[in-house]
Amino acid sequence: MEKATFGAGCFWGVEADFRQVKGVISTAVGYEGGTFPNPTYRDVCSHKTSHAEVVEVDYDPSRVSYDELLKVFWDNHDPTTMNRQGPDIGSQYRSVIFYHTPEQKAAAEASKEQLESRGRYRRPIVTQIVPASTFYRAEEYHQQYLEKRELSTCNL
Repeated sequence: MEKATFGAGCFWGVEADFRQVKGVISTAVGYEGGTFPNPTYRDVCSHKTSHAEVVEVDYDPSRVSYDELLKVFWDNHDPTTMNRQGPDIGSQYRSVIFYHTPEQKAAAEASKEQLESRGRYRRPIVTQIVPASTFYRAEEYHQQYLEKRELSTCNL
């Protein structure tokens, strides 16, 4: 089992995307890359902690490669918008890859360079590629939020 961590806007949808990938064992949403210890959602939304909303992905590399996870990451958000995804604005919504190994760093940088060279986007890619730091798990109501919401809607 290996770990990957991605920030691509509001973590609810990002988590749902990764949960659909065969070989992903588990996911958790949380906060990473900030300066404030043990942040809450309210803290992160205050824009004073510098954390990004992220999804931590535990995966089986014999079933899904890190490159395949990078493809899911790039395909499911706009990496050219600084601190914004859709209607969500703020540094917590930044596009960021937190790498856990030198191999992940190299793969992330190569995939970013490849996208840039293909001219897929009209604007420059602003995605940060930085070393993983402390991951703070978000409050339980945020975990698998969209799945919980779907279930509660179905039960009405």
